[in-house]
Amino acid sequence: MWDIFEKAARDNGLVAAFAIVGLLVLVSGFVSRKLTCGRVQGSAIAILLGLVLAWVGGKVSGGTKGLADVAFFSGIGLMGGNMLRDFAIVATAFEVHPGEAKRAGWIGLVALLLGTALPFVVGVCLAWVFGYTDAVSLTTIGAGAVTYIVGPVTGSALGASSEVIALSIATGVIKAILVMVMTPAAAKFMRLKTPRSAMVFGGLAGTVSGVTAGLAATDRKLVPYGALVATFHTGVGCLLVPSVFFFAVKAIIAHLEH
Repeated sequence: MWDIFEKAARDNGLVAAFAIVGLLVLVSGFVSRKLTCGRVQGSAIAILLGLVLAWVGGKVSGGTKGLADVAFFSGIGLMGGNMLRDFAIVATAFEVHPGEAKRAGWIGLVALLLGTALPFVVGVCLAWVFGYTDAVSLTTIGAGAVTYIVGPVTGSALGASSEVIALSIATGVIKAILVMVMTPAAAKFMRLKTPRSAMVFGGLAGTVSGVTAGLAATDRKLVPYGALVATFHTGVGCLLVPSVFFFAVKAIIAHLEH
């Protein structure tokens, strides 16, 4: 019987992936209602369970793609790949009402710039604390704190080592996970109730995956607005970090050495 299911999953990988994720979301919703009385959103629980399953899959298979390395779950590699991810992110923009988006105004732009600069500074400081002192490594790890896409782009542009680039990606992933999990818990404190507040939050948080998942667990209607501003972080980061931010870090280090 198991052989039949495994063959069906391999031959219809994407369909099986949607079924597995749907089941995971169903279980997460049940856990949210029965064990936390709705205090912890089902989406946040599903994200955590997905991370645990990815780790277990990697351990069992000895591979590098989590559950996707297991034949039965191979379709998850396609479902979670860049194509469908980017399609889902772009699709959120179609739910944005232009009138609401304009209300963000200058505060949205300021949030975007702060959300790019502040994580970079934090990332650079952490890299310094852990012993990295050259401008290339500091800038690359700081770029990872902006988003896990800006990190490798910056590292490749500056000629950083593969170890440093990997650390920059890990930094961005950790940031995304924290935003995913903490947004529903802190939503009331941050007053995430309006499209404008969601756009400001998206600008400050700066990770599309984290903002999208966090807002989905808070209020699905706010997702397009948060994602709209957060999406620009990759472009802004890739533009500013390998150029302006890198020269700033290089100048500061040169000043400290003298």
